[in-house]
Amino acid sequence: MAKITKMEKGSAFTRILPDGCKICREGAKMVLLVTGKCERRCSYCPLSTEKKGKDVFFANERRINGVSEMLDEARLMDAKGTGMTGGDPLAAVSRTSECISALKKEFGDSHHIHLYTSTTNKAAIRRVARAGLDEIRFHPPMAIWRRLKESAYAAAVSLSKEEGLSVGLEIPVLPGREADLQAVVAFADNRGLDFVNLNELEFSETNWRALRRVGYDVKTDISSAVMGSEELGRKLLRSEVSVPLHYCSSAFKDGIQLRRRITRRGKNVKKPHEILTEDGTLLKGVIETDSISATTAWLLNKYDIPGRLVWSDHEKDRLEIAPWVLEEIAAELPYESYIVEEYPTADRLEVERTPLKRR
Repeated sequence: MAKITKMEKGSAFTRILPDGCKICREGAKMVLLVTGKCERRCSYCPLSTEKKGKDVFFANERRINGVSEMLDEARLMDAKGTGMTGGDPLAAVSRTSECISALKKEFGDSHHIHLYTSTTNKAAIRRVARAGLDEIRFHPPMAIWRRLKESAYAAAVSLSKEEGLSVGLEIPVLPGREADLQAVVAFADNRGLDFVNLNELEFSETNWRALRRVGYDVKTDISSAVMGSEELGRKLLRSEVSVPLHYCSSAFKDGIQLRRRITRRGKNVKKPHEILTEDGTLLKGVIETDSISATTAWLLNKYDIPGRLVWSDHEKDRLEIAPWVLEEIAAELPYESYIVEEYPTADRLEVERTPLKRR
């Protein structure tokens, strides 16, 4: 049995970690959802209602309209690579190829690009490979896991290797499906693939009914991970095979990959009046006012606050101010005031709001 190397939050691998996963571990991979469309209808698909089955285009949490906005998002997080997902990126092969070419042109060959797909179309595979793709991860449908060698995936992985790609399989660890999962690992081993990624199964807003219908439950009250998935994933790592295996936990995705990725972006987008926390979020003071400009002028005059520590947030229709300044003056203000914690992402998701003064 190959040595198992432990990583953060319960993730682990044998032999070697896939190159794409190494950069994800750093939080340095941009997540590029090329389209939400996919010809498969996997019951366990966790994609959100905003994206599932829809021809939408996202770079990280930012909905984008084209390549220029994609490149802007990559710059904002100092991306070392890009992970292309969906839906299925090969369901929009022209857009996917354009993105690959643009990323390589902008950031060079060292910008590592991997792609996750259920497609076996040879023309599509050749097209993305020749556009500059580095690594392809096939996700075969569960119904054929035990007969992959007789399926179109056998030819697809062979073609991908001929095109010079790093080739692996990526599947969720479904409790109760040990024999099927072992068959996937055996296929990858026999074909000399570069890796198999085994993802801890998770509940989401779109798949929970299907997962509950087959008897799955959450493993704890504070986790969306499915009970039994982790244990089976760890067992599969002990398989007597030569192909590298990688078990990726639900907690790793949120606690390591996402946290490190948003921290990279936070360093670049942080304004002088904001504080970047250890969790990668931004702390700021918020003043609710009917007139941002008038309130700003009054504050600057009355308290002699440096202009760089005040920000007019027209998107959310509020006045932002350095939290350490607001804590000093909130009691004297005739306005509702808060310390707000947000993600430094394009959607600026609010994490927590602490009132300093209410009317």
